[in-house]
Amino acid sequence: MINPTNREFYVIIERDEDGYHVGEVPQLQACYSQGETTDELMANMKEVIELCLEDV
Repeated sequence: MINPTNREFYVIIERDEDGYHVGEVPQLQACYSQGETTDELMANMKEVIELCLEDV
């Protein structure tokens, strides 16, 4: 398994119409998540990145 702590990814963050923070990693296909705060989003993004890297 690839260790995601050794890699860096850009996360594009936007806010949707309901006020949620939505993030996407353009380098990884279908790698996106959301959170009520930026901190929650980034914690969710770390989990999603790990899952996306398992599929690579």
